[in-house]
Amino acid sequence: MSNVDTAAVKEYLLELQELIVERLEQVDGKTFLRDSWERPEGGGGRSCLLEEGNVIERGGVAFSHVKGDKMPPSATAHRPELAGRQWEAMGVSLVIHPRNPYAPTTHANVRMFVATKEGEAPVFWFGGGMDLTPYYGFEEDAVHFHQICKNSLDPFGEELHPKYKKWCDEYFYLKHRKEQRGVGGIFFDDLNTPDFDTAFAIQQSVGDHFLSAYVPILERRMNTPYGERERDFQLYRRGRYVEFNLVIDRGTIFGLQSNGRTESILLSMPPLVKWRYNWQPEPGTPEAELYEKFIVPREWV
Repeated sequence: MSNVDTAAVKEYLLELQELIVERLEQVDGKTFLRDSWERPEGGGGRSCLLEEGNVIERGGVAFSHVKGDKMPPSATAHRPELAGRQWEAMGVSLVIHPRNPYAPTTHANVRMFVATKEGEAPVFWFGGGMDLTPYYGFEEDAVHFHQICKNSLDPFGEELHPKYKKWCDEYFYLKHRKEQRGVGGIFFDDLNTPDFDTAFAIQQSVGDHFLSAYVPILERRMNTPYGERERDFQLYRRGRYVEFNLVIDRGTIFGLQSNGRTESILLSMPPLVKWRYNWQPEPGTPEAELYEKFIVPREWV
């Protein structure tokens, strides 16, 4: 594990961030704010944000590279032997909340973590994935997204996609609501085998496939006519997104525990949200169909 090349990972992540931002700017027609920042405890990053766009109501594509002398509790919860080590974490994380309720929200993340101790080889792992959260379900969109996810992993072994697809379904599950966050995608963590180069290549492939997974869906739905009913349901379902990110998401919890930059950590939050008490969709409606056919684990490809 001595061949850990953090410089190569950082270079790739910065290029990926800019590539994604430039493509989304082409779709939206407005320019992302690019905000570079430094962290007093070590490291920094660049947060790219678009608010009140033509297509994207709020979208964030954030790069961070942070360091510390002591591992945060969220990072050692399942690796207690690493407690007390120096660490560095870097990654690109994004969430896109479109304005149109027929266009799904998406999240993607590729990241690397390294823990070091004098006299010992560094301990590294990669993580990441992408997932889709529609408000109104379309079979062709879900199939397309999952097919591109599968394409990103198949060169590294046909066993990876079923494993990472199941991991995504299990991770993006709101236990307190007993429901999935969306239609899933792929998710992986703690990847450090068979070696650094292969694990890095898997991360790169996942990152490189994001735009082809999401942008065709966004372009297909972004101009669909909608009214107050659809907008109201979109804002209600966005509440589930907020609940997951604040209660369950390991990345959010790690960022806050490590004294990360709050504005960048909370880029994922939608701009407008609604909650209602004990609301249920009317049977036979498109809103009910989302619950019955889409936000349940399914084999899409």
